[in-house]
Amino acid sequence: MEHWDRTLEEAQADRAKVVKEELHEKDTRFLAVYVEAKNSCLVLLSEKEDKLGTLAIAIPQQKEMLGPVQSSVLLGNKNVVSARMFAEHVAAKKGKIAIVSVYLERLTELQAQAYFMHLIEKVMKKESEGEGEREATRA
Repeated sequence: MEHWDRTLEEAQADRAKVVKEELHEKDTRFLAVYVEAKNSCLVLLSEKEDKLGTLAIAIPQQKEMLGPVQSSVLLGNKNVVSARMFAEHVAAKKGKIAIVSVYLERLTELQAQAYFMHLIEKVMKKESEGEGEREATRA
């Protein structure tokens, strides 16, 4: 029985890590969902409730190459600057492909950027400390 427990623990350790955080500022709820897989990170940033927004992808620069992170917007036309900026930030910090969604209802990008950056740092720190919850998903 002990062998099966160890095997199950090892299998769960290979799964994606999921961290959820929220921040309440100026009568507004800011939310972050962070999913980290072996080769990539997904970050959903939202105002008020979890929703998909403008989606950007960034690919980190290879170690032997010089230059900035490459990024592109995949979906949407609002909050483009924030989505690309956060995707580039996560890709550079983690050295992995990063996909970031930014959804805002009331606030502008500039008003929300500091709160979202704080949430990103918070979820990445939690994940690296191993506090992220591991969720099994069915294929």
